[in-house]
Amino acid sequence: MIRTVAAGAACVLVAATAACSSSGGDPDAGGSHGADVSNAVCTKDAATKKVDLPAGFPSGFPLPSGTIVYKVDERGADEGIVVTGVTSTPFKTVLKSLQSELPAKGFRADNGEVEPHDAESDWASSAFEGRWAIREIPQCDGDTLVNVVARATS
Repeated sequence: MIRTVAAGAACVLVAATAACSSSGGDPDAGGSHGADVSNAVCTKDAATKKVDLPAGFPSGFPLPSGTIVYKVDERGADEGIVVTGVTSTPFKTVLKSLQSELPAKGFRADNGEVEPHDAESDWASSAFEGRWAIREIPQCDGDTLVNVVARATS
């Protein structure tokens, strides 16, 4: 029982950026730090997988410069939309951009965490809430993985 509760709590903590999954192959699948970069798409390969942002994604959300969105997972009203992309912009530049662009575009950041090669934060606006996470992709020569969860506020 205690193990089940602990596993469920861990899943809830990770659910803000991704779904609980044991597959390990999904770039936005949960892990100890949210997004799994082991199977991330590199910028050089992302153009052939590019997808459009869905209508339910906040139009003013400042995705980092050069981000190519290659996966969208619409999970319903409760869990929102998960957008996964990649940019060749270095991690530290992406981080600084998000830290300055979010407030400039009317998004409030909260509960953020920054480590040497990954960062994440909750965010909210007048109509949406969610979480962003960025990770350096070691196998992609300086590319940065970008995950954004967005759901409409009620």
